[in-house]
Amino acid sequence: MSPRRDPIERAADRGRDLYEVATWDQRSEFDGIAVAIYEGLRPAARWVVIGVATIITLALFAFGGLATVSNPIVGTFVLLSLVPALLLAGYVYRSDVTTREPLPMLAGTFLLAVVFSTFASIVNTFTSAVFASVGLSTQGFVGGVLFFLFIVGPGEEFVKWLAVRIYAFRRAEFDAVIDGAVYGAVAGLGFATIENAFYITQFIEATGTSVSIVEAGSNIAALRALAGPGHVIYSGIAGFYLGLAKFNREHYGPIVVKGLLLAALFHAVYNITVGYVPGIISLVSPLDGFAASIVYIVAYDTVIGLFLYRKLRNYKRAYRETGVLEHRNRADDPELAEFDSPPRR
Repeated sequence: MSPRRDPIERAADRGRDLYEVATWDQRSEFDGIAVAIYEGLRPAARWVVIGVATIITLALFAFGGLATVSNPIVGTFVLLSLVPALLLAGYVYRSDVTTREPLPMLAGTFLLAVVFSTFASIVNTFTSAVFASVGLSTQGFVGGVLFFLFIVGPGEEFVKWLAVRIYAFRRAEFDAVIDGAVYGAVAGLGFATIENAFYITQFIEATGTSVSIVEAGSNIAALRALAGPGHVIYSGIAGFYLGLAKFNREHYGPIVVKGLLLAALFHAVYNITVGYVPGIISLVSPLDGFAASIVYIVAYDTVIGLFLYRKLRNYKRAYRETGVLEHRNRADDPELAEFDSPPRR
């Protein structure tokens, strides 16, 4: 679709100068100053967002209890809790049939997800208090549904999406739709890292001396290990659609919204149901509450994970069937490239 034009521009002769009447281009030195300021503000705004998130993250480590993670035992439990999420993110990474993504970009996306997670934490805490002030406890069914559906799900998926959009998405190395799933999965891993660290440290501190640090850490680490893969799956889905949007700019907005809506919905449904379904499973089966939770979480992640798996599978199948690899090999080989070029006249 061609850009919309002013009626004067549509009606005027092509040779007529309509500068600052109906058209604009950089001409004067003042125009140049305006362009320079605008071009400078865009990256500056990104760095302001990153800086604020970093300061909040450091404050949480210093004053919010996360400093406990420096304890070798606590840190080990945090790392162990991330193993399932790390394996899943590694699978998505290996599913990229195009080119391997640079380690610095993967690391940058991971770190951005860690620091941006603080935005979601602040919003969740504030809105939880607001819900309570109007008589809707987030621990109750109605309050919980509203909280997870409209606050937690969209908020957490947005900050993970932002970790991809603000950095990797803008780089030339992000050169395929499937790259979005890779960076989305890495962002999910980053978010799971800081979330697991927060829950594990808070739980260990809350138990105090009632149980040993090893017993408390092993219990909460096992639970958090189940939550991590979900973050990877949800943001992998949103990331895939972000990659699709990058190469379909005319439909960029709706594609991005679809990806975020899907990720937020899957996330919210998990949060809503995980507090109730395991109890139902334990009532109708010989499983205790913990075992029922494992069964339900694994089943839920498998179902939603299959959605992401099909996206990756369809991309890989199309990649092979369309002969992309062969075309790339020909482009890299001067003799083959010359053979493929049209004959000279």
